[in-house]
Amino acid sequence: MTERNEAAPPPLAYHHPGHGANASTGIAICHGFTGSPLSVLPWAEYLAEQGFAVSVPLLPGHGTSWHDLATTRWQDWYRTFEQSYLDLAGRTETCFVAGLSMGGAVALRIASLHDVPGLVLVNPGLSFYDRRVRYVGALKYVMRTTTPIEEEKPTAAPTENGDYSKTPLKSVHELKKLFRQASRALPQVQAPALVFKSAVDGVIPPSSLDMITKHLAPSRLKVVSLPGSGHVATLDVDAPTIFEESAAFFRQHAKDRVASESS
Repeated sequence: MTERNEAAPPPLAYHHPGHGANASTGIAICHGFTGSPLSVLPWAEYLAEQGFAVSVPLLPGHGTSWHDLATTRWQDWYRTFEQSYLDLAGRTETCFVAGLSMGGAVALRIASLHDVPGLVLVNPGLSFYDRRVRYVGALKYVMRTTTPIEEEKPTAAPTENGDYSKTPLKSVHELKKLFRQASRALPQVQAPALVFKSAVDGVIPPSSLDMITKHLAPSRLKVVSLPGSGHVATLDVDAPTIFEESAAFFRQHAKDRVASESS
């Protein structure tokens, strides 16, 4: 127990109180499966520099080791982020949600249950490439772990997220449950959404985006292609596009929300 905790101290969550004209606008960002706030830190820091109030919590079981991940459930991940969102919403006039990969599924579920003014998703996950996942509920009893999904030629900057050299099948089953919950909630998402999708993503299949475009009205959805980035696009060559376009989205829809509430 002590050995694995010493190997990878958990990355700290990121919080910024906001300043200037955008200080009353909050943005809660959720990182992905087996990742940490480090995967979205440049994005969070850019938004903070623009004056937004930003919160990026560290989800339970993340930032340490795969042993810790195996002790958590999807509800633990979701509730931690939901509380971070609610805390930030309580300190700001308008609060958005955003997410990378699995964080996109979490953000979608938040948007289905809370009155958010908009959401931004980067390579959001709702489905899997590996068809064996359909049997993971049984497989987890005969095979404890599997090798993590890795892109053949990742182009994003690496981060030290802890020891996730293995992926617990129990956790994959929890991820599957989360994806199912988020998918079922799509018809309840009424907020405008901005989705960034890498042209080549070896982790999340195109079917995830297809599910989103099927349920969200075209008038409320904008999809931006990222031609030069892999899955962790927030650390890749197209990151400036994500940063700049998401900031513009947050500013515009914050104004729209204030205008609608004052009319």
